[in-house]
Amino acid sequence: MALVLVTGSGGLIGSEAVRFFNNLGFTVVGIDNDMRKMFFGEEASTDWNVKLLRQHCKHYIHYNIDIRDHSAVRKIFSAYHNDIELIIHTAAQPSHDWAAKDPYIDFSVNANGTLNLLENTRTYCPDAVFIFTSTNKVYGDRPNTLPLIEHDTRWEIASEHEYANGITESMSIDQSKHSLFGASKVAADVLVQEYGRYFDMKTAIFRGGCLTGPNHSGTKLHGFLAYLMKCVVLEQTYTIFGYKGKQVRDNIHSYDLVNAFYHFYKNPRIGEVYNIGGARYSNCSMLEAIDMAESVCGRSLNWVYTDTPRSGDHMWWISSVEKFKSHYPDWNFVYSIQDIIDEIYELNKDRWLTKNYYFLSSSRHVTKTAQSEVPSVISVKH
Repeated sequence: MALVLVTGSGGLIGSEAVRFFNNLGFTVVGIDNDMRKMFFGEEASTDWNVKLLRQHCKHYIHYNIDIRDHSAVRKIFSAYHNDIELIIHTAAQPSHDWAAKDPYIDFSVNANGTLNLLENTRTYCPDAVFIFTSTNKVYGDRPNTLPLIEHDTRWEIASEHEYANGITESMSIDQSKHSLFGASKVAADVLVQEYGRYFDMKTAIFRGGCLTGPNHSGTKLHGFLAYLMKCVVLEQTYTIFGYKGKQVRDNIHSYDLVNAFYHFYKNPRIGEVYNIGGARYSNCSMLEAIDMAESVCGRSLNWVYTDTPRSGDHMWWISSVEKFKSHYPDWNFVYSIQDIIDEIYELNKDRWLTKNYYFLSSSRHVTKTAQSEVPSVISVKH
């Protein structure tokens, strides 16, 4: 049976990938040691999600190991060897704020951990497809040099600008302030490119905007929409950092991202780089997100504002997905920004209020007809 290896399998994208490929009949091997709890505290733990995967995904095998552990990772790769057809690498230290507190751990997880996985892939299953979840932070603060226009609720770019439909992969990653997190992800990003080009391996780098969905263990330092909604539901205070709350993010649902991974897996290329996010289809400013969250919950958010933005934070980011769609024209978005916010609320409100964890995929229902070459199971929402 074909096997998919997923790192960070308890996290937002990792768990979505586990469910997605489990539903397609793949054996899925997951690696996750809940470092998110160490990074951000108990509320950010992924343990609840791993328990659900073990309970409900019959083709799932879990390993509680650290991706930096050479011996443990090698044992997994040597055990499954050429049965591994796809590696989806989502494990990471994901916060630029946290990285500044402990650069050693940040770099070792993001860069050295990625190297460990790449080298084992090259050694034990060189024909496998390797997909890396990178970040738009590899561009540093260069997007903040764009000529933005202030509107009532957001910053925007002129309709005639070359990036009007989103920032493309042509933007330079050099001579900008990345944050230490951004720097460690740049290292990993370039490694994945190089293993593709140097060793002729089927690798892809997806530079994500805001990745989101109901399975996000959102916390103050990571998980924008999930944490915002959680603050509304639990009547906790939310802090906006700079840019008048008009900073813009494109938000892509974890399902839409993993669906993009699937399309690449079916027809892989060598060392490709893709910007990926909600693009013009799914985006919002901070103020707009607050307004939508309040409307869904029927209550106001308690929030405070500080003039100082987070170091290296983007004032405006909308991804261009034109390159990916030119390579994979049958892929498209399923979730709009309103869909995402509605779902985060509906599938988490009881869990947040009662701390009872349930299987978020149990209410899946078909919403669109699948593309011709993609199994119908992948065109469903949660």
